[in-house]
Amino acid sequence: MPAEETRTALVRRARKIDRVLAETYPDARCELDFDDPFQLLVVTVLSAQTTDKRVNAVRPTLFAAYPDPASMAAAEREDLERIVGPLGFFRAKTESLLKLSAALVEDHGGQVPAKLEQLVKLPGVGRKTANVVLGNAFGVPGITVDTHFGRLSRRFGFTEQTDPVKAEHEVGALFPKKDWVMLSHHLIWHGRRCCHAQKPACGACPVARWCPSYGEGPTDPEAAAKLLRTEGRA
Repeated sequence: MPAEETRTALVRRARKIDRVLAETYPDARCELDFDDPFQLLVVTVLSAQTTDKRVNAVRPTLFAAYPDPASMAAAEREDLERIVGPLGFFRAKTESLLKLSAALVEDHGGQVPAKLEQLVKLPGVGRKTANVVLGNAFGVPGITVDTHFGRLSRRFGFTEQTDPVKAEHEVGALFPKKDWVMLSHHLIWHGRRCCHAQKPACGACPVARWCPSYGEGPTDPEAAAKLLRTEGRA
Protein backbone atom coordinates (compact mmCIF):
# COMPACT_ATOMS: atom_id res chain seq x y z
CA MET A 1 0.00 0.00 0.00
CA PRO A 2 1.48 3.37 -0.96
CA ALA A 3 2.55 5.38 2.11
CA GLU A 4 0.27 8.28 1.26
CA GLU A 5 -2.82 6.14 0.76
CA THR A 6 -5.32 6.33 3.60
CA ARG A 7 -7.28 3.32 4.77
CA THR A 8 -10.44 4.75 3.24
CA ALA A 9 -8.70 5.31 -0.08
CA LEU A 10 -7.35 1.77 -0.05
CA VAL A 11 -10.81 0.32 0.55
CA ARG A 12 -12.27 2.39 -2.28
CA ARG A 13 -9.46 1.45 -4.67
CA ALA A 14 -9.65 -2.24 -3.76
CA ARG A 15 -13.40 -2.37 -4.32
CA LYS A 16 -13.05 -0.47 -7.60
CA ILE A 17 -10.53 -3.03 -8.83
CA ASP A 18 -12.88 -5.85 -7.87
CA ARG A 19 -15.81 -4.21 -9.68
CA VAL A 20 -13.79 -3.79 -12.87
CA LEU A 21 -12.55 -7.38 -12.69
CA ALA A 22 -16.15 -8.51 -12.22
CA GLU A 23 -17.07 -6.70 -15.44
CA THR A 24 -14.01 -8.11 -17.20
CA TYR A 25 -14.70 -11.71 -16.14
CA PRO A 26 -18.50 -12.09 -15.89
CA ASP A 27 -18.15 -15.88 -16.09
CA ALA A 28 -15.60 -16.13 -13.26
CA ARG A 29 -16.20 -19.24 -11.16
CA CYS A 30 -14.45 -22.24 -9.72
CA GLU A 31 -12.71 -23.87 -12.68
CA LEU A 32 -12.84 -27.32 -11.12
CA ASP A 33 -15.89 -29.34 -12.21
CA PHE A 34 -18.04 -30.85 -9.45
CA ASP A 35 -21.59 -32.02 -8.76
CA ASP A 36 -21.63 -32.03 -4.94
CA PRO A 37 -19.51 -31.06 -1.92
CA PHE A 38 -17.70 -34.42 -1.83
CA GLN A 39 -16.63 -34.09 -5.44
CA LEU A 40 -15.42 -30.54 -4.90
CA LEU A 41 -13.46 -31.55 -1.82
CA VAL A 42 -11.76 -34.39 -3.67
CA VAL A 43 -10.93 -32.49 -6.86
CA THR A 44 -9.56 -29.57 -4.85
CA VAL A 45 -7.22 -31.92 -2.98
CA LEU A 46 -6.19 -33.44 -6.32
CA SER A 47 -5.52 -30.02 -7.88
CA ALA A 48 -2.37 -29.46 -5.84
CA GLN A 49 0.68 -29.10 -8.10
CA THR A 50 -1.29 -29.78 -11.27
CA THR A 51 -3.89 -27.96 -13.39
CA ASP A 52 -7.66 -27.78 -13.11
CA LYS A 53 -7.90 -29.01 -16.69
CA ARG A 54 -6.07 -32.24 -15.87
CA VAL A 55 -8.16 -32.80 -12.75
CA ASN A 56 -11.37 -32.24 -14.72
CA ALA A 57 -10.20 -34.84 -17.25
CA VAL A 58 -9.93 -37.64 -14.66
CA ARG A 59 -12.98 -36.58 -12.65
CA PRO A 60 -15.66 -38.55 -14.61
CA THR A 61 -13.74 -41.82 -14.31
CA LEU A 62 -12.94 -41.23 -10.65
CA PHE A 63 -16.49 -40.59 -9.51
CA ALA A 64 -18.03 -43.22 -11.76
CA ALA A 65 -15.94 -45.71 -9.79
CA TYR A 66 -16.21 -44.02 -6.38
CA PRO A 67 -19.30 -41.78 -6.18
CA ASP A 68 -19.26 -41.31 -2.40
CA PRO A 69 -16.91 -41.40 0.60
CA ALA A 70 -17.80 -44.97 1.54
CA SER A 71 -16.91 -46.40 -1.86
CA MET A 72 -13.71 -44.37 -2.08
CA ALA A 73 -12.64 -45.37 1.42
CA ALA A 74 -13.04 -49.01 0.39
CA ALA A 75 -11.14 -48.59 -2.89
CA GLU A 76 -8.21 -50.79 -3.81
CA ARG A 77 -5.14 -48.57 -3.61
CA GLU A 78 -3.80 -49.76 -6.99
CA ASP A 79 -7.08 -49.00 -8.76
CA LEU A 80 -7.25 -45.50 -7.30
CA GLU A 81 -3.60 -44.84 -8.15
CA ARG A 82 -4.27 -45.84 -11.74
CA ILE A 83 -7.04 -43.23 -12.06
CA VAL A 84 -5.19 -40.34 -10.44
CA GLY A 85 -1.86 -41.29 -11.98
CA PRO A 86 -1.96 -38.63 -14.74
CA LEU A 87 -2.05 -35.89 -12.08
CA GLY A 88 1.40 -36.55 -10.67
CA PHE A 89 2.29 -37.33 -7.04
CA PHE A 90 -0.31 -40.06 -7.44
CA ARG A 91 0.82 -42.16 -4.47
CA ALA A 92 0.58 -39.26 -2.05
CA LYS A 93 -2.73 -38.13 -3.54
CA THR A 94 -4.15 -41.64 -3.36
CA GLU A 95 -3.15 -41.84 0.29
CA SER A 96 -4.87 -38.49 0.93
CA LEU A 97 -8.09 -39.60 -0.75
CA LEU A 98 -8.21 -42.89 1.16
CA LYS A 99 -7.66 -41.18 4.52
CA LEU A 100 -9.99 -38.29 3.69
CA SER A 101 -12.83 -40.59 2.63
CA ALA A 102 -12.38 -42.80 5.67
CA ALA A 103 -12.51 -39.75 7.96
CA LEU A 104 -15.72 -38.55 6.31
CA VAL A 105 -17.32 -41.95 6.86
CA GLU A 106 -16.08 -42.47 10.40
CA ASP A 107 -16.41 -38.95 11.77
CA HIS A 108 -19.12 -37.27 9.69
CA GLY A 109 -21.52 -39.98 8.58
CA GLY A 110 -20.26 -39.83 5.01
CA GLN A 111 -21.11 -36.14 4.67
CA VAL A 112 -18.78 -33.22 4.00
CA PRO A 113 -18.98 -30.82 6.97
CA ALA A 114 -19.90 -27.22 6.24
CA LYS A 115 -17.73 -25.65 8.93
CA LEU A 116 -14.15 -24.45 8.53
CA GLU A 117 -12.93 -25.87 11.84
CA GLN A 118 -14.20 -29.34 10.89
CA LEU A 119 -12.92 -29.26 7.33
CA VAL A 120 -9.35 -28.32 8.26
CA LYS A 121 -9.15 -31.33 10.59
CA LEU A 122 -9.70 -33.70 7.66
CA PRO A 123 -6.59 -35.44 6.26
CA GLY A 124 -5.04 -33.46 3.41
CA VAL A 125 -7.37 -30.47 3.83
CA GLY A 126 -5.87 -27.06 4.58
CA ARG A 127 -7.50 -23.70 4.97
CA LYS A 128 -7.33 -22.93 1.24
CA THR A 129 -9.13 -26.15 0.29
CA ALA A 130 -11.67 -25.64 3.07
CA ASN A 131 -12.52 -22.15 1.82
CA VAL A 132 -12.94 -23.42 -1.75
CA VAL A 133 -15.46 -25.99 -0.55
CA LEU A 134 -17.26 -23.62 1.82
CA GLY A 135 -17.62 -20.86 -0.74
CA ASN A 136 -18.47 -22.90 -3.81
CA ALA A 137 -20.40 -25.86 -2.42
CA PHE A 138 -22.10 -24.31 0.61
CA GLY A 139 -22.23 -20.58 -0.14
CA VAL A 140 -20.30 -19.75 3.04
CA PRO A 141 -18.15 -16.61 2.62
CA GLY A 142 -14.45 -17.37 2.42
CA ILE A 143 -11.29 -16.21 0.65
CA THR A 144 -9.15 -18.65 -1.28
CA VAL A 145 -5.53 -17.55 -1.03
CA ASP A 146 -3.83 -19.58 -3.75
CA THR A 147 -0.63 -18.47 -5.49
CA HIS A 148 -2.53 -16.20 -7.87
CA PHE A 149 -4.60 -14.52 -5.16
CA GLY A 150 -1.53 -13.95 -3.00
CA ARG A 151 0.51 -12.51 -5.85
CA LEU A 152 -2.22 -10.14 -7.05
CA SER A 153 -3.27 -8.97 -3.60
CA ARG A 154 0.34 -7.92 -2.97
CA ARG A 155 0.75 -6.30 -6.39
CA PHE A 156 -2.46 -4.38 -5.88
CA GLY A 157 -1.25 -3.25 -2.46
CA PHE A 158 -4.13 -4.92 -0.62
CA THR A 159 -1.59 -6.55 1.71
CA GLU A 160 2.13 -7.10 2.11
CA GLN A 161 1.66 -10.44 3.81
CA THR A 162 3.16 -13.58 2.30
CA ASP A 163 1.57 -15.82 4.94
CA PRO A 164 -1.73 -17.03 3.40
CA VAL A 165 -3.75 -16.79 6.61
CA LYS A 166 -2.55 -13.28 7.40
CA ALA A 167 -3.20 -12.23 3.79
CA GLU A 168 -6.68 -13.75 3.96
CA HIS A 169 -7.57 -11.68 7.00
CA GLU A 170 -6.03 -8.42 5.76
CA VAL A 171 -7.63 -8.59 2.32
CA GLY A 172 -10.93 -9.80 3.73
CA ALA A 173 -11.11 -6.69 5.92
CA LEU A 174 -11.25 -4.51 2.78
CA PHE A 175 -14.41 -6.13 1.40
CA PRO A 176 -17.89 -7.11 2.58
CA LYS A 177 -18.08 -10.80 3.47
CA LYS A 178 -20.70 -11.34 0.76
CA ASP A 179 -18.08 -10.46 -1.86
CA TRP A 180 -15.32 -12.76 -0.62
CA VAL A 181 -16.03 -15.81 -2.80
CA MET A 182 -16.33 -13.86 -6.04
CA LEU A 183 -13.35 -11.67 -5.13
CA SER A 184 -11.31 -14.88 -4.95
CA HIS A 185 -12.53 -15.93 -8.39
CA HIS A 186 -11.87 -12.50 -9.90
CA LEU A 187 -8.26 -12.35 -8.70
CA ILE A 188 -7.55 -15.97 -9.62
CA TRP A 189 -8.99 -15.56 -13.12
CA HIS A 190 -7.05 -12.33 -13.63
CA GLY A 191 -3.88 -13.97 -12.36
CA ARG A 192 -4.25 -16.88 -14.75
CA ARG A 193 -5.12 -14.76 -17.76
CA CYS A 194 -3.34 -11.42 -17.42
CA CYS A 195 -1.35 -10.73 -14.24
CA HIS A 196 1.14 -13.56 -14.64
CA ALA A 197 3.93 -14.30 -12.17
CA GLN A 198 6.46 -13.67 -14.93
CA LYS A 199 5.81 -10.76 -17.31
CA PRO A 200 2.32 -9.57 -16.31
CA ALA A 201 0.44 -8.03 -19.23
CA CYS A 202 0.39 -4.52 -17.73
CA GLY A 203 -0.29 -2.73 -21.02
CA ALA A 204 -3.47 -4.77 -21.54
CA CYS A 205 -4.66 -4.83 -17.94
CA PRO A 206 -8.18 -3.47 -17.26
CA VAL A 207 -7.21 -2.30 -13.75
CA ALA A 208 -3.77 -0.86 -14.59
CA ARG A 209 -4.75 2.69 -13.62
CA TRP A 210 -5.44 1.60 -10.02
CA CYS A 211 -2.44 -0.74 -9.68
CA PRO A 212 0.68 0.46 -7.81
CA SER A 213 2.71 -2.30 -9.51
CA TYR A 214 1.96 -1.09 -13.05
CA GLY A 215 5.10 -1.47 -15.12
CA GLU A 216 6.32 -4.80 -13.72
CA GLY A 217 5.46 -6.22 -17.12
CA PRO A 218 5.34 -4.77 -20.66
CA THR A 219 3.30 -1.56 -20.82
CA ASP A 220 3.15 -1.46 -24.62
CA PRO A 221 -0.43 -2.50 -25.51
CA GLU A 222 0.57 -4.72 -28.43
CA ALA A 223 3.35 -6.48 -26.54
CA ALA A 224 1.10 -6.94 -23.51
CA ALA A 225 -1.80 -8.27 -25.58
CA LYS A 226 0.37 -11.14 -26.77
CA LEU A 227 0.75 -12.27 -23.16
CA LEU A 228 -2.98 -12.55 -22.50
CA ARG A 229 -4.55 -15.98 -22.16
CA THR A 230 -8.18 -16.67 -22.93
CA GLU A 231 -8.39 -19.33 -20.24
CA GLY A 232 -6.54 -20.60 -17.24
CA ARG A 233 -3.46 -22.80 -17.38
CA ALA A 234 -3.87 -25.85 -19.60
